Amino acid sequence: MGVAAKMMGAWAVVMWVALLCCHAAEGGRQQLRFDGKSGEFRILQVADMHYADGKRTPCEDVFPQQMVSCSDLNTTAFIRRVILAEKPDLIVFTGDNIFGFDATDAASSMDAAFAPAVSSNIPWAAVLGNHDQESTLSREGVMKHIVSMKNTLSQLNPPEAHVIDGFGNYNLEVHGVEGSRLANKSVLNLYFLDSGDYSTVPSIPGYGWIKPSQQLWFERTSSKLQRAYANKPEPQKGPAPGLTYFHIPLPEFASFDSSNVTGVKQEGISSASVNSGFFTTMVAAGDVKAVFTGHDHLNDFCGELTGIHLCYAGGLGIMLMARLDGPGGQGWWYSGAKALAAEIECLKLFEHI
Repeated sequence: MGVAAKMMGAWAVVMWVALLCCHAAEGGRQQLRFDGKSGEFRILQVADMHYADGKRTPCEDVFPQQMVSCSDLNTTAFIRRVILAEKPDLIVFTGDNIFGFDATDAASSMDAAFAPAVSSNIPWAAVLGNHDQESTLSREGVMKHIVSMKNTLSQLNPPEAHVIDGFGNYNLEVHGVEGSRLANKSVLNLYFLDSGDYSTVPSIPGYGWIKPSQQLWFERTSSKLQRAYANKPEPQKGPAPGLTYFHIPLPEFASFDSSNVTGVKQEGISSASVNSGFFTTMVAAGDVKAVFTGHDHLNDFCGELTGIHLCYAGGLGIMLMARLDGPGGQGWWYSGAKALAAEIECLKLFEHI
């Protein structure tokens, strides 16, 4: 890692997280595993592509001279270049993968949006945002289509959870280096949750949130993984570190300003208008080291609160380039992606822009 790339006028944000362990992989389809040579497991987060109808969908908020040639295809080209530059072991899409209102056919838009990941033959996973279901498929239908695609590790919902809100709640395990003593243990746990779209409670306006049923599933899954990590063979002390991915930021993201973050905070925090307590749930579980979201396109920062790093990935869709005018305006803010490397060390967090 350690490479920061500026491609097609967009910044690739490189973040490194070092973790006290090695990594293997998720059973079932493809196994996720730490690399034996580098000691790393590299994750590329792609947030808010807002993909629609490809070449027919022009960019928004770009310079007039860019309008003729700028479309969804620029987003596709950018993602391909980031994948080639970062060489991730896993690609994670954190919602608003398509912009439903502009997408004529949801399935076709998703096929095009995820095409760089599919063609790379790199495992990938996705969660839903608040716009993915606004085209021709329901929220469940969108997630079912994602699950059916090549090379994805995405799941509709955990089979052991008979009642759970949303679609796309699941976890993935990353095991230790092949042939190592931790080859059969999950030493990095990845949690994916559906943060919803909009409130369904008439008296509560605004965006959705992570519900009690999802939090119960998370608590049980975290507890199960921690027990497995501590048990023989090769019992380990303390929990294996966890990373959590979902779309809509938690209210706790508002705890930060420009003085106590790494990166840039350039707009307000668009969280739910109620606090569902999920941050407290993660703190109590004791294994989550970082949370990664999207949703607020101009925010691209990490801040630490009660031992958990809360991180934005910015908005990647080329049509999401925005003009920052007015007092303190900084010209044009370009979209980006976030790459993370988990290493066989103790926890650190730093990023290069």
